[in-house]
Amino acid sequence: MAEVDLVAEFPQPAGAARWAEVMARFAARLGEQGRRVVLVTSGGTKVPLEARPVRFLDNFSSGRRGAASAEAFLAAGYGVLFLYRARSAFPFAHRFPPQTWLAALRPSGPGPSGLLSLEAEENALPGFAAALRSYQEAAAAGTFLAVEFTTLADYLHLLQAAAQALNPLGPSAMFYLAAAVSDFYVPVSEMPQHKIQSSGGPLQITMKMVPKMLSPLVKDWAPKAFIISFKLETDPSIVIERARNALEIYRHQVVVANILESRRSFVVIITKDSETKLLLSEEEVERGIEIEEKIVGDLQSRHTAFIHDKN
Repeated sequence: MAEVDLVAEFPQPAGAARWAEVMARFAARLGEQGRRVVLVTSGGTKVPLEARPVRFLDNFSSGRRGAASAEAFLAAGYGVLFLYRARSAFPFAHRFPPQTWLAALRPSGPGPSGLLSLEAEENALPGFAAALRSYQEAAAAGTFLAVEFTTLADYLHLLQAAAQALNPLGPSAMFYLAAAVSDFYVPVSEMPQHKIQSSGGPLQITMKMVPKMLSPLVKDWAPKAFIISFKLETDPSIVIERARNALEIYRHQVVVANILESRRSFVVIITKDSETKLLLSEEEVERGIEIEEKIVGDLQSRHTAFIHDKN
């Protein structure tokens, strides 16, 4: 899909140009350090049904996979550009919802002027201190940049800007496309200007197919990068075939295939000539190991081989 079509179909969101500059500086600085950089997309996209939107179409994605994967990539030494849906799961924080720390944290008494001191029982927030340290270390090192989107238009424009930022890194750039992107949308020209009234009776909506951004990403925006897409299905009998079809059509490197019910414990890493099953054992689940650690470990090895091959 040409850039002019993207702009025409999906108006550029406010702030997109500024974020494009920020992402370009982030990628360039880490590239100068010789560090690999991964774009992790995460969460679902909202599709407005009205020009002044009250109603949206959405999906179930919480962003958990993207958040956990971002943590694993940082631990593996990557710079991480985290393109995430507003209010979805966030790296190092998603295990600690507000109701957890609101009950566990308490003021520890008067502190120096301008400082707030909090304390908690260590077993009330297991892993909280380590997660906080990991996040602050990444922030201090400048290896983590979070960019927020809400709507489908936000996501598409920011994805293109991120691709243009990472493109100069060549094969050292990775795209880990875990976001659950809407398949359908209502063109701006066809949206009602105001709230759809329920008094009008049953609602019928005709939606267009969202253009697949994987095609321009692979062919034009970052043709030398290592690109991973995801294929989620509810029918186990078709998921491998659908994943292989995606590889055939878009000619990228990897598809991570998973089934809705088992997505947190089992995936299949599919390339043009291999299928690798990754499974969490019951013992690993009890120890708190997440499937994303195995996914990232596998992809890191493949990325290394990809870089060596390209060089």
